[in-house]
Formats: sequence, C-alpha cells, structure tokens
Amino acid sequence: MGSAPPLTLLGGLSPAEFLRDYWQRRPLLIRGAFPDLECPLEPDELAGLACEEGVESRLVEEHGAEGPWQVSHGPFDEATFSRLPERNWTLLVQAVDHFVPEVAELLEHFDFLPRWRLDDIMISYAPPGGSVGPHVDQYDVFLLQGSGQRRWQLGGKVADDAPILDGIDLRILERFSVEAGADWVLEPGDMLYLPPAWAHHGVSESSDCMTLSVGFRAPSADEAITSFADYLGEQLPPSLRYSDAGMTPPSDPAELDDAAVARMRALILDTLDDPAQLAQWFGRVMTQPKYVDQLVPSEEPTEVEDLVAALQDGEELVRSPGSRFAWRTDGDRTTLFVDGDGIDCPLPLARALADITPIDADLLEQEGAAALLVALVDAGSLGWAEEYEEEQ
Repeated sequence: MGSAPPLTLLGGLSPAEFLRDYWQRRPLLIRGAFPDLECPLEPDELAGLACEEGVESRLVEEHGAEGPWQVSHGPFDEATFSRLPERNWTLLVQAVDHFVPEVAELLEHFDFLPRWRLDDIMISYAPPGGSVGPHVDQYDVFLLQGSGQRRWQLGGKVADDAPILDGIDLRILERFSVEAGADWVLEPGDMLYLPPAWAHHGVSESSDCMTLSVGFRAPSADEAITSFADYLGEQLPPSLRYSDAGMTPPSDPAELDDAAVARMRALILDTLDDPAQLAQWFGRVMTQPKYVDQLVPSEEPTEVEDLVAALQDGEELVRSPGSRFAWRTDGDRTTLFVDGDGIDCPLPLARALADITPIDADLLEQEGAAALLVALVDAGSLGWAEEYEEEQ
C-alpha cells in the first residue's frame, strides 16, 4: 500500500499520504474525486426505497408541523412526500448499498482502507435549504456529491460535552462558528472527507441535491469493553474467582485495603490481557451485520452434491448484501470471520472467501471448500448470483 500510486479519488494523494496526513486527523476537500460520476439514483427512486419495509429512513423537517427540526421515521408513503413544502427538509436513507448494486460498486474505490471498517452508504436528498443542522459525527465519513449542489461549512473539532439543542431528536450544536477557508459548494463528483468529531453543516442549494455518505464503523470504548467482557465471560470457568490466599490479618475488618484492590485488579487485567481472545472477539464484532434480518437462512439444508453440481455448471456464489467477511492468522491458525461468527479454515480458502469477487467452481479445489460454502449458503451469508440479479 505504501507504494500505491496517487489517486484521483484522494485529490492526487497516494493512499499512504492520505492515511498519514488526513485519516482521523483533519478534513480534506477533493474536487473532482469522481470526475464522470452519474448519480446511481434519482430522488424519486430514493423516496421509493424509503417507502419499503426493512429500509431504515428518516425525514427531517426544519419547520415541521409538530415543531422545529421534526424527525419522522419510515417507511413512508406517497402522501408523506406530497405534503412536503418546496424547501427546508431532508430525506435520509441508510445502507442504500445493500439494495442498489450500482451504489455498492462505489465501495470498491475505497479499498485503500480495511473492508471491515466500512459501515454503509447513506444517501440523502434535499430541496433548497434542506439540512440536518450543524452537528458532529463520531465516525469517519466521505461526503460525495451525487447530483445538484450542497454547501458545506466546517466548524473545527468539537469536544464531547459541546452543548446541543434540547427537545429535538437530532444532536444539533447550540453554537457553530465557521472556520476561515472552510466554506465550499460541492458539485457532482466532488467529495469531502471528515474525521470524527468535526463540526459540519451541509445545506442544499439545488432542487436535485443528492449526497452519498460513505461511513466507517468504530466501536466506542464503552461498547468494546462491555462486548469483550461478555465474550470472555461466556468462556471463563466458574472456579476463576477473587482469591486472597496468603493474606495477612487486616488491621480493621471493615477496611477495603490496597492489597485487596490490587488482587482484584490483577484478576481482571490478567483475564482481559489475552491477545488471541481479543483478536477472536474483534473479528466477530467487526463483521456483525448492520441489519441481521437481511441475512435470510435457507429454508431447507443445502446438499453438498447439489452445490458442487451448480458451481460446476457455471453458476456463481456472491456475498449477500449486508454480509461481512474478514480473516486473520495467528500462528498456524486462520479464522474466517463471517457475520459475527468465527470459522477455522485454511488461509487460502479464508482469503478467497473474504474477497469481493464471485465464487466459482475453481474454489472447490481447496480443502474443505464445499462443506464451508454449504454452511455459508444455509446461514444466508452467501447466495446465488443469478437469484440476486433476478431480484434487482
């Protein structure tokens, strides 16, 4: 990666330069990041998605009937959109890459970052004046202008305790001051990278403003500690407990002395400090699907012979929309992480399955491939390419 050439996507920076100087450090405006971009969706198509069950969507009205910055959650209907004014509202639809292959293809351009860090692509539509107010996000995001124009203003990095407006279902900053030189109008194909906790305010300046937000997942320390402790706790024997063998008589039986605290601290830290277990937990947590109900297990078990025959007849398997794959090798053990689970398998097989290319009969030459493919198909993590094409 260090020797990779400069990318138009990164404004002429190489991936190594971008990661060194900007990633999680400071914003970057990239004019013409996607020079010939054609937005993969029209506003009406986005609205149609927001009307479907199982699609997470929100409508933000700056001057709603129930008060300022009114937030409604989908699915919506045609009547919802027909009543909206000509200005000052925003429709946001999450995980559009799970439903529109042309949107999912955009993720391939971000292969200079770990694939397991990707969250989803949210798309927003807004008529003139539409916004969600000045705010901060706690994750990295690339804001790609798909169509129309949006004005972006940045306000610098914001502390966790920055005051926000009370009584609304949005975390809008009470105070927002635009930094010098951080006020731009983005045209189609332009892109703005923002690291976590950077205040920003985007306002539509056209009737066809579509913005694609490529977001990245990062568990909070609170989530990570709780999740890892739960993962370890399921495996620890009940006999592993606080112990004070060899202690000296206490000067006061009611005192919780330093020695007792040190013993408990050692028990906790020694239990948590297990790199191999941490890696196993981390792989599972970072491949958990955003929407579990999108993975549809097979109604009937797949026969190995039927799967092999289908592949040999030229059919291909693909990763299910929303499914996540990663792999890791520790010593002579390789784990394939799939949708929150960990599976021991040979390294070449793990790497092939975690790739984004379709799976064909060539993979059957690898040890254990057929049985593992059957398990992944039955779990809903893999599906037949032809069936997904028919659904589109």
